Amino acid sequence: MLAELSIKNFAIIESLTVSFEKGLTVLTGETGAGKSIIIDAIFLLAGGRGSSEFVRHGEQKAELEGLFLLDNEQHQCIDKCEQFGIEVLDGMIVMQRHISSNGKSVCRINGKLVTISILREVGSHLIDIHGQHDNQVLMNQEKHLSLLDQFCHEEISPALIAYQELYEKYASFKKKMLSLSENEQEMVHRLDLIQFQLNEIENAQLQPQEDERLEEELNKLSNFESVYKKLTVSYEALQGEQRGLDWIGLAMNHLEEVSQISEELKTMYEQMSNSYYLIEELTFQMRNELDQLEFDPKKLDEIQSRLNEISQLKRKYGHTVEEILSYASVIEEEIDTILNRENHLSKLDDELKSISDDLRVEANNLTVLRKKFADQLRKQIHQELKELYMEKTQFYIEFITRKEHFKEYGVDDIAFYLSPNPGESAKPLSKIASGGELSRIMLAMKSIFSIHQEVTSIIFDEVDTGVSGRVAQAIAEKIYKVSSSSQVICITHLPQVAAMADTHLLISKSIHNNRTTTNVEPLPNQKKVAEIARMLAGAEITNLSKQHAKELLDMAKSIKYTTLS
Repeated sequence: MLAELSIKNFAIIESLTVSFEKGLTVLTGETGAGKSIIIDAIFLLAGGRGSSEFVRHGEQKAELEGLFLLDNEQHQCIDKCEQFGIEVLDGMIVMQRHISSNGKSVCRINGKLVTISILREVGSHLIDIHGQHDNQVLMNQEKHLSLLDQFCHEEISPALIAYQELYEKYASFKKKMLSLSENEQEMVHRLDLIQFQLNEIENAQLQPQEDERLEEELNKLSNFESVYKKLTVSYEALQGEQRGLDWIGLAMNHLEEVSQISEELKTMYEQMSNSYYLIEELTFQMRNELDQLEFDPKKLDEIQSRLNEISQLKRKYGHTVEEILSYASVIEEEIDTILNRENHLSKLDDELKSISDDLRVEANNLTVLRKKFADQLRKQIHQELKELYMEKTQFYIEFITRKEHFKEYGVDDIAFYLSPNPGESAKPLSKIASGGELSRIMLAMKSIFSIHQEVTSIIFDEVDTGVSGRVAQAIAEKIYKVSSSSQVICITHLPQVAAMADTHLLISKSIHNNRTTTNVEPLPNQKKVAEIARMLAGAEITNLSKQHAKELLDMAKSIKYTTLS
């Protein structure tokens, strides 16, 4: 949910901080008070298109900040943030956007600088904004398939996973076939290049970890004088008459003579004896190392030359000898594939046909499942429309299935169609009439999809325009129903909707020093009555309008109680 919104120097708002609660929050107030400006701020915070026109006159930049709280550790927004390297702690996401007077934007999520596209992608999982001329997910035909899949997520998910695993193999084979079917001249150029590269690597006769061994040997030769001198001093300090090993041997012999007197002396003798033989072995190793040490300037030059050769190959083919050899193996296979292109194409074609047969079965399974749940969805939407007094409106889900046209999510394309009135032909959802009719249809669908979409905050910007009477009451109850599964923030001019609010915010404007400022006031119960009475009666509030307002609030309370129970 959106817990807090901070706005500074945005349009007519100088500085404003608004706290939001769960459930249904309504924003009411006179036209021009700044209700839609607050929604615009949320829209921009979620990655909407901004411009310098939003910056308050005379200021350098507008600053927007929103705190979102996620109560589900598995929320898809957390995965999306992790994809972009954004850390999410304790389910808190802070989104920030600064718009300068020259139109440039600076965006951050949890303190990390991000692009507007990332802000928009993360924001789409947090906020869903609907207005009178809604152009969001429900109006976008390309999103209709994903909405249906979300509706039947638990049932369709195993089938979709099985299909997509096969589709990855299918796409991989298609890509290989396309690569082998490319322009023959390009293929010849590619062959010449990788044959030259393979010859260069093979002529070098590299051995695994050769560079590491050469570096170690180079280090020894480069430090020959120091190594020889220190090793000689160490050896002579231990070996020889009246040297270190002699004295340790003397100590060991004396301890041996008294080792049977007590356990402590016996232990001391054993430790001295072990040390003696260990140091003696070390002196033998030092002697051998000294005998083998030989400074060879020619060998030093050879090692340096070989390392330079390996370094040149690393610049071209990999950071290590192993990577170079691995690359050689890859291009060797590619050379074989190009030289025997027809055979490889034939094999790929056979394998692709086999995968296509399996993929066709999985795709058909998806189509069957989708059609089954599409029928359930259609019935649920009809019920929702009936509750909104649109019982004559017919909702359809049109399937366009191209059986051999495999895509990431199957072979289906779907579109939502509506016939608002008897005798009218069904039209795509995006082309039906606007106004109150569209608002009710959108609400009917949102009542169902909000449960499955996992969006934390749904915002309705005057979606109740153009309705009144019993339809207005039905819309109010439907909006409240949506708020039971997602936080809902709603700008409304309908007293019926305002009466259903869990939180009522009054938006007003005032003038100070010849500048207009927007104010937000959370209304207690008594002031709710006055505001709803104003919405009912207009400028002049009468006792009758107040009484009507109280009746609306009492009725709303009763409906909420019935809904909750």
